Amino acid sequence: MQQRAYILSINPGNTSTKFGVFVGEGREVREVLVRTVRHSPADLERYPKVVDQLEFRLQAVTGALADVAFNLDHLAAVAGRGGLLKPLAGGTYRVNEAMLADLWEARRGEHASNLGALMAHRLAEPLSIPSFIVDPVSVDEMDDVARLSGLPDLPRHSLSHALNMKAVARQVAARMGRHYREVNFVVAHLGSGISVVPHRRGRMVDVNNALNEGPFSPERTGTLPATELVRLCYSGRYTEREMLRKVAGEGGMYAYLGTKDLEEAVSRARSGDTEADLVIRAMAYQVAKEIGAMAAVLAGEVDRIVLTGAMAHSDYFIDHIIPRVSFIAPVVVVPGEDELPSLAQGAYRVLLGEEEAMDY
Repeated sequence: MQQRAYILSINPGNTSTKFGVFVGEGREVREVLVRTVRHSPADLERYPKVVDQLEFRLQAVTGALADVAFNLDHLAAVAGRGGLLKPLAGGTYRVNEAMLADLWEARRGEHASNLGALMAHRLAEPLSIPSFIVDPVSVDEMDDVARLSGLPDLPRHSLSHALNMKAVARQVAARMGRHYREVNFVVAHLGSGISVVPHRRGRMVDVNNALNEGPFSPERTGTLPATELVRLCYSGRYTEREMLRKVAGEGGMYAYLGTKDLEEAVSRARSGDTEADLVIRAMAYQVAKEIGAMAAVLAGEVDRIVLTGAMAHSDYFIDHIIPRVSFIAPVVVVPGEDELPSLAQGAYRVLLGEEEAMDY
């Protein structure tokens, strides 16, 4: 393998497709270009299922690359975001037929991230280069004791922002002069969904399922009072589809304030809106409680608490979390999401031979 390799990373989201070209040189990955293509609701509503968007999304990426005159023949690999797959250990996986079949049929649910491997494969195959996914949302490294919920019919499942959390954890460990496999962190990804995860020596040993557990977020309810939830489901007021949308999509901050935009909520709070202030503080309060719970998972042996994700840019929000948890361990804030370079780094580690790609 040459020491210089161009890698295309693709991260499909609900209303956008983010992609970037990165070049690996030596042991480092450097950004060449990054783009975000926005998709209007009208464009996406034409497609009954997420996978039906495949050609539309591919054209958006190839068209944008053509606009900057990037030649796909220069690529050594394509890495896509992993979707709703079967439980997997963390790492880099080759895209294969079994993976494509699971995603095409949405066997574990519909989500825009399901398009990541499909797009990577479609772009890589004609070029005779490998396609990969890295640390998909279904990464499952949970201890057995964490899988019991209290009801055998409802085992706990691992679903989280694994890609960004593992990448940020590696960065923070490196700054400490340590390896990710040598440290204990509690990492909180603060985005449209919130994942709070204890990382013990390189493994995510527990997870609040970001779709339906843990703190409420800008659009998700998180954990709800179980008895009242059951009664609401059987009240006749809502259909199953409506209830699912309430839990993930129209819950959390949106249900209280009518907005999913934290900056708008903060602006309202700063202008004297006491309800907006209360909701933001409550969301931060729940994040802090979850961090405390996950610190208990690590028996208090926590080297760092790491706050990341888009909402980590907001001092107003973060400043309500840090005072509640800083007694546990030093708090490091790494705002934003490094998912595109993280995908490229995972693929490049395989190309260099530093890591072996796994089979799905």
